[in-house]
Amino acid sequence: MMKAIYEPTGKAREFGDLACNLYRGCSNGCKYCYAPGILRIDREEFSKPVFRKGVLDQLEKDSKKIAGSRIPIFLCFTCDPYPENNLPTRDAINILLHNGCAINILTKSGTRSCRDFDRLSIDPGNWFGTTFTYWDKRKSKENEPGAALPQDRLDAIKEAKRYGIKTWVSLEPIVSAEEAFDCLYESYDHVDLFKIGKMNHRNGISEKELREFLSEATKVLIAQKKDYYIKLDTRPFLKATGEEV
Repeated sequence: MMKAIYEPTGKAREFGDLACNLYRGCSNGCKYCYAPGILRIDREEFSKPVFRKGVLDQLEKDSKKIAGSRIPIFLCFTCDPYPENNLPTRDAINILLHNGCAINILTKSGTRSCRDFDRLSIDPGNWFGTTFTYWDKRKSKENEPGAALPQDRLDAIKEAKRYGIKTWVSLEPIVSAEEAFDCLYESYDHVDLFKIGKMNHRNGISEKELREFLSEATKVLIAQKKDYYIKLDTRPFLKATGEEV
């Protein structure tokens, strides 16, 4: 099979210099998801994730080649590393840890992912992150029907912090300034890094709303002494406010 660990290109590179997609497909069912179109997979088929055949063997080979790398391996771009049947994910984590590779997880699975915190806490170079789009659980359930509810995702972040794992939040896509603010305010006490990005591939909030959100959000994050990263295609809207990126 192709390499398990690869170098993302384009916008994906902003989330990680190295990545691995353990599954083909994702059960979160997010209405705004771009992955089915990019991968040219029917959405119904995409909604039934399958662990990639041979990926663990290839991951072992690839991680040995970069053993001891401090560049975190991003899990995952085009899938969630924690679908309901997620036992192989722990195997992947163990392989990476065995070869001294740092790990960066992004998931919407909530507390289902907590079972691996004992492993992630071994290496201080590891990160655990979740995506927030809606704080309102009704809107989340409507637009991300297979994902954990926002509070459950926040509970996972809190638990990761209790394990001493560095935490981060992806505020992307920004589908509503009000919802994004709620997610920010509810979570910043427990988060080390925020990454913020606008909606791609579909219409999102207005440019005016986006500029206002970015201006206010960065002020809050600076006041709270939180690290943050504005994605490249989103930065022009922040610059328009006169704020520094």
